[in-house]
Amino acid sequence: MLNGALESGEVDIYPQGKEGRAARVYCDMETDGGGWTVFQRRMNGKTDFYRTWDDYKAGFGNLSEEFWLGNELLHNLTSMGPVSLRVDMTSGNDTAYAHYASFSMASEEKNYTLTVSGYTGTAGDSMKYHNGRPFSARDKEPDPLGIHCARAYMGGWWYKNCYKANLNGVYGSNSNNQGVVWIDWKGKDSSIPLTEMKFRPSRFSPATHG
Repeated sequence: MLNGALESGEVDIYPQGKEGRAARVYCDMETDGGGWTVFQRRMNGKTDFYRTWDDYKAGFGNLSEEFWLGNELLHNLTSMGPVSLRVDMTSGNDTAYAHYASFSMASEEKNYTLTVSGYTGTAGDSMKYHNGRPFSARDKEPDPLGIHCARAYMGGWWYKNCYKANLNGVYGSNSNNQGVVWIDWKGKDSSIPLTEMKFRPSRFSPATHG
């Protein structure tokens, strides 16, 4: 956006500077002033989110449809300075969002532990439950508190015991609590058809780029 891009779409960014490797990301330039780097999207069920630790580390899917950007890149990008998180969800004619003033992910050594706080929005604060939790995938649950949540709910997430939000769950599943779920908005038996998770620098002020 600072480079003058005003349309949402795929762009190359250079987290290590121009000498480093480019990373392709999807930018949302419309929502709440724009400037968001999208790191998760569910929209049609074409991409399988029941994946391994290494899949989630590297990222997978199609940037213009369904994807997970990748935990390693998320760690790098959220470590460069304070960033805020926004989650947008649509179910039928209903839309809701959750905004978190502070969002970061620790390194792989710390199992990509989630730090999230400062909720505002209309969806309800389902992420608070996951604050401080390590990431889990189907082949790795770093700190199980009971059942193997990633296997039970067929996703990769910062499970606790087990979740209040499960946006990487089974697309379209309205049974066994395995769907794409945000409990504080639609409960646990309603799979949300459209979700996006995105972040931008906390100091970003939409007014200064209008």
